Amino acid sequence: MTAALSVRAVSKRYGSTTALDAVDLQVGAGELVGLLGPNGAGKSTLVKIACGLVRPTSGEVEVAGAPAGSRVARASLGYLAELFRFPGWARADEVLALHQRLARSDGGAAERETLLARVGLDGEGGRRMETMSKGMQQRLGIAQALIGDPRLVLLDEPTSALDPGGRRTVRDLLVGLREQGVGVLLNSHLLSEVELVCDRVVIVDGGRVVTEGPPERLTSPGGVEVETGDGVRRLPNARREDVPRIVRELVDGGSEIYGVRVISGTLEDAYLAAVTGRDR
Repeated sequence: MTAALSVRAVSKRYGSTTALDAVDLQVGAGELVGLLGPNGAGKSTLVKIACGLVRPTSGEVEVAGAPAGSRVARASLGYLAELFRFPGWARADEVLALHQRLARSDGGAAERETLLARVGLDGEGGRRMETMSKGMQQRLGIAQALIGDPRLVLLDEPTSALDPGGRRTVRDLLVGLREQGVGVLLNSHLLSEVELVCDRVVIVDGGRVVTEGPPERLTSPGGVEVETGDGVRRLPNARREDVPRIVRELVDGGSEIYGVRVISGTLEDAYLAAVTGRDR
């Protein structure tokens, strides 16, 4: 199956400044990929190239098998920018109708109603932007990115203005996109959200990919804690597979076991180690 996004040896230079340096990245159909990196790492440049707004100095980028920026690629792409603003006087339904025209979608009112329901704004089509909270506007922005059933969705900080309920709505929405075979590239500084929903994480720094892989592979084990009648026993070098042996030895030694916890590092730990070269 054709990848939703394929980035091959892409570099981008602005004069003497190198924003991207031979970056390879792929988002498969139905794959959720988190794009992480500090400010100035090259994430925004990469997204702009995928959207066809910026041309790479070298390398190739394809969206759903078509060159980035081509009509076919643009028709296969949905995008939510980090900083966006809809006119305060416009109603939610009008905003979506405008973007349907821009995307050449013929979904009409049925598509608009479906998208509003998917982002938790069912029945809010007649509401003006100026009466909406920032979180509601954020969810409407996600809805416009889904117009036309895109093969690839690029989301830049989609949960930054949302409360916990709104974030769960977005997570459920992303899972639904995965089930529909839509590829998603998620750019976010909320690492806990990325860790919960993404199949794979790509960390960039200085215009290069410094590490990538499933969140559970990037995080390192942190040992095992066992709650006994004599207190908590901490074994920092133990792993999950050591737990049965540890419990058996403690019980054989006369200890009463009340709980066992396997400790693992977080995605934040892996991120900081990748971009600073040391574990914090």
